[in-house]
Parts: sequence; structure tokens; C-alpha cells
Amino acid sequence: MSKRYTITAALPYTNGPIHIGHLAGVYIPADIYSRFLRIKGNDVLFVCGSDEHGVPITLKAKKDGINPQDVVDKYHKIIKDSFVDFGISFDNYSRTSSKIHHKTASDFFTKLNDNNQFAKIESEQFYDESEDQFLADRFIIGTCPKCHNTECYGDQCEKCGASHNAIDLINPKSSITGLSPELKKTTHWYLKLDSHQSFLEDWILKSHKLDWKPNVYGQCKSWLDDGLKPRAVTRDLEWGVPVPLESANGKVLYVWFDAPIGYISSTIEWAKNNNKNWEKYWKDPETELIHFIGKDNIVFHCIIFPAMLKAEGSYILPKNVPANEFLNLEGDKISTSKNWAVWLPEYLKDFPNQQDVLRYVLTSNAPETKDNDFTWKDFQAKNNNELVAIFGNFINRVVVLTNKYYNGAIPKKNNFLDDDKEVLNQIDMSILKIEKSIQKFRFREACNELINISRTGNKYLADQEPWKIIKEDQARVETVMYVSLQISAILSVISEPFLPNTSKKLKDILNSKDHQIEWTWDNVIKNINLIKTGVNINKAELLFTKIEDKEIDFQISKLNSSKKSKSIVSKKQEVNLNDFSKLNLKIGAILEAKKIKKSKKLLLLKVDIKDEIRTIVSGIAKSYDPYEIIGTKVVVLTNLESKVIAGVQSQGMVLLTKDENDRDVFISPDNISTNEGLDIS
Repeated sequence: MSKRYTITAALPYTNGPIHIGHLAGVYIPADIYSRFLRIKGNDVLFVCGSDEHGVPITLKAKKDGINPQDVVDKYHKIIKDSFVDFGISFDNYSRTSSKIHHKTASDFFTKLNDNNQFAKIESEQFYDESEDQFLADRFIIGTCPKCHNTECYGDQCEKCGASHNAIDLINPKSSITGLSPELKKTTHWYLKLDSHQSFLEDWILKSHKLDWKPNVYGQCKSWLDDGLKPRAVTRDLEWGVPVPLESANGKVLYVWFDAPIGYISSTIEWAKNNNKNWEKYWKDPETELIHFIGKDNIVFHCIIFPAMLKAEGSYILPKNVPANEFLNLEGDKISTSKNWAVWLPEYLKDFPNQQDVLRYVLTSNAPETKDNDFTWKDFQAKNNNELVAIFGNFINRVVVLTNKYYNGAIPKKNNFLDDDKEVLNQIDMSILKIEKSIQKFRFREACNELINISRTGNKYLADQEPWKIIKEDQARVETVMYVSLQISAILSVISEPFLPNTSKKLKDILNSKDHQIEWTWDNVIKNINLIKTGVNINKAELLFTKIEDKEIDFQISKLNSSKKSKSIVSKKQEVNLNDFSKLNLKIGAILEAKKIKKSKKLLLLKVDIKDEIRTIVSGIAKSYDPYEIIGTKVVVLTNLESKVIAGVQSQGMVLLTKDENDRDVFISPDNISTNEGLDIS
């Protein structure tokens, strides 16, 4: 019986391309599941879109000297094109900077606000004074209060999985400047998450104990056992969905709040373009909602977003959230900042028309229950030893022999022997295992069973040895080839969710459209013969090609060199003489120094550079008392763009370094002959 499904895949963040970790954890599993459900005849909507708001976008725009829209436009196109080229079968791929999303998110906030689901709370939040902005949780790094991981984010520890508030971190630092942020008062709207504690405990801990993955259930239980607390849904920022309240000027919806609403806005966009009723896919109790995510998104999709949906009052809740663990690369954690990743656009360029190879390798090694590792050598081995030697070899032998013995015409089947019945029965059992595994989100298990069908077919053909008996028992060879062609047809159907390009190519070789029976999953399950005697198949084509050592050596070399290059750049990027000559460095003398009100780290300096006296704000208050630096000679960058810091127009920068105790110290010209105003070259 046909059912309706809404499948979502986590919105990729538009600050870089897609890499293999994203594919293995989210997009390939979601695509396999969606394709499987469609083949089964279900009504499936598979949606996604680019997550385009938040502080990282504004910082990148600021760094590159462009506006945030330019940043997201660039990466939205790269990501969307990569998904299309790779063959992820989204029904709609949208973006959160679109007008339709802004309206959907604003309306959702308004509905919750009208339902009294928010509390307006004044609190202290971390603020980076030198950047003159409040810090998002992901831009605060410190020591985890639970496991003492020293690289813990402000909202969640990626090592132990614990979630917390940024103020709970030990020794927090701004990841933008590396400085200790200050706490500053601000007012925000908070979702009353604690009021949904009882509902979530019943819904998750009681209703989904048996059908949700242990890693998902365990993380949710940990959160619920700690007790839920109100969570801010707004933040102080200009880039994002403006909070639709007159009293919230200068505030936008927190990205964690507006991003999951992107699934809904993507659905609305799809429905509008296809003349459909979007509400059936989000508000009809007969619809099953499935979220595909990585483990770092479990809390947002299993606790916070369901609480939002429940608070709104008219939406269905997710049936399952099959989150995966992380994929590592050559023994190390994938890191975009260190360029330790295999980027999808680069893979598509280096391995043209080999999308299915990567799909197969990542699925057969999927991080479903624990973190797994991708290596280029394993990639080569799985292609050469499994796809080429087993799957491809079986199909090639069947097609070549059919063309050789019967000029490409499918032979008739004669009496079935026990061997024929047994091999088809084995394959029937494998198909049922694949179906059951997919339904339980065990895609690695299903993929491995798929290759077993090819392995079974190979063994059958080798055991029957039609090339040895073709002259003495043609009737037997006809049956063997008929059974082998039936197995090939089955593979073309069953492989579609996993290897869609290979499936299509194989169907074309076998001329699937010329047979009387429709090649569907259900017909395979019903043991209906897909092939028809007398139909001509096409000549053999290689489904997969061997990957040579030199290709893998190149990838490993590129990966290692990019990491080394990134490491060098992270220390100091080389500049040419022209770049350095643009810096106007002068010797100056500090005439005045005083503390800035309400700041623990900033001093206001008056610096004499001979021709003028500059006002400079410097973050040295924790290293120097104002009185002790009067008269100190310093090096001043005088042509730095003027900037307002803590309400003061700062007109340059005093150059500093760190001593062995991590204390700020001046780069000071001690020679008495170095008078104020002298240029440094």
C-alpha cells in the first residue's frame, strides 16, 4: 500500500563545498532511502536547501570585503551544482536567504509568540569588544565542563556530546580573536523548552526506545535527564531573518531556529512550483517525516525542532531521525579549516562519471554505529576487488556470452534444475534482507548484501561452466544464460537506490523497456520473470573500470600537500614586497593611557607620531597598568582603517607580541636615537 513520506536532509552551511563526510553521514543515506521508497511506489518528497545565515557568513564577508549575500550566492551554487552532478535526487533544493523562507520563518515565530511559547529574558552573553559584536556559541571555544576537552564549542562538546551554555565553559576564548570575551547584558526571546520536558520524555523515551538508533536515543536521554532549560531563539546580528517584532530592532532569528524551518519553506516552494498542497506533507498524520542528519545535529532535530512543531500546534512530528556518526579521513578527523577533506567538486573532476564508485565505497563503510575511516587505498580496493571484479565481471560475462551464443537474443528457459532454483532462492533471500535493512536504516548492511547478489551470480556462472558444455548441451546452456540474465535484470532494479547511474546503464544494456513486464521492485519481490525470450540486448559495456595505483598516489599526495600547505599558511602566509610596502609603520611614544569604562581589557592611548597625536584603543589592560606605559616607545601601524571600538574612534594599531607567560608586550624600539615619527622599512 502506497504511503506518503517527507524526507529531509540536513541543510549544508554555505561557507564551503560539500565533502565526503557530509555525503557519508547525511546525503547518500537520505538519497538511498528516498529512491527506495519511490521505487516501491510511495509518494515521496525529498527536500533540502542551503543554510545561509549566522555569524560565520558575516565574518567571511567581512574578511573578503563583500556582503553576506555574495558569500552565500557563491557557495549555494557550488553546493547545488555538486548535488546535481553527483545525483542526489532532491525534489526541491532551496535556500534560507529566499523571500519564501523569510516569510515562513517569520510566520512560524509569530505563531509561537502568539501562543505564549517565548519568554523575554535579559541575560549576560559573551561579547568580543575588539570586534564589537556578541559571539555565537560556535565562536566561543573553551574547556568542556564535563569531559574537559580543551577545544569545546560554546553550545556542544563534539568529543563527549554534552550540550551546555557558553557561560558554562572553562576559560572561554573568542575563536575570532583568541581573546577572552566579556559578559554583556542583552535581551532575547527564549523558547520555553522546559515546558515541553514531560511531552518529550513520553514521546522519545517511551515511544521511540526500540525504533530509534541507540546513539540518537542515548543523546536525547542525556539531555532530558539533565533537565531542559529555555533556549534563546534570537540573537544580536544584522544578517538573518529579522525578528518580526517592533521591540526587536537589530535582532534576527537564531540560525538554529530558522534553519530547520527551511525544510518547511523548501516544501512550500516545491508545492508552489508543482501545484501541490504542501500541508499534506507536514500536517497530515498519515505522512511519515524522516530527518537525515549527522550526530552533531541530534539535539536540534530530536528535541528542539519537535518542541517547536508541537508548540505551533498543527505539525506532525518525525517518525525517525537516523543520525550517523562521523567519517574520518586517512586516520584523522576531517577538518575544513586544515583542508583535510575530499571535496565533492574535486572528486567529480578527478573521477569523471564515477559517482557510483564513491556512493558504493561510502555506503559500504558508512559510519552508522561508530566513527569510520575513509582511505584512498580502501577506495581503490573496493572498486577494483568488488565493483569491477564481482559486480562488473558478472554482468560483462553474461552480456558477452549472450551476444556470442545467441547474437544478443535472450534464450528460452528449459527445465530448471535444483541449482537454478537454489540460486534464485538465494537471491530472493538477499533481496528481502536488503529491503529489511533499508527499512531499518542499515544501509551498509544492505549495500554489502547487494554485492552478495553479484557474488552469487558469479559463482553460479562459474559452477555451471556454460562455455564448456555449449556444444554438447545447448538446452542446458540456454537455461543457465536465461537464469543469469534474470539475475542481471534483478541487479539493475535492486541496485538503483545505491548505484543509480549503474542501474540505468545496466537497464539500457538489457533493453529493459522492450520487455513486457515493468522492471519494478515489487515485481522482483513477487518472483516475476523480468526478461522475455527473444528480446535483443545490447553489446557489453564496462560498468566499472579499474583504478590504477598512480591515480591513488596522486590523491594521497594532493591530500598531504594541501594539509602541509595549509599548515604553513596557518603559521604565516607569505607576502610579497609590494604587500609589505603598503604598511605605514612609524615609531611613536605613548603620551597618555587610561582605562575605558565598562571594559576590563581595553586601554585608550594617546600616541605621539611626531606629525600628529593618534587616539588608539588597545586590548592590553590585563598586561599593563596605564601609569607604567607613559613615555614608552612603540611601533604603530598608522594606515590601518579607522574603526570604532567600545565607542571610541581608534586611529591605528600598536604592534604587540606575547612573552613566555602569554602576556602582551610591546614591540619597542629601545634605541634612544629612534625618535617619534621615524618610518620603519
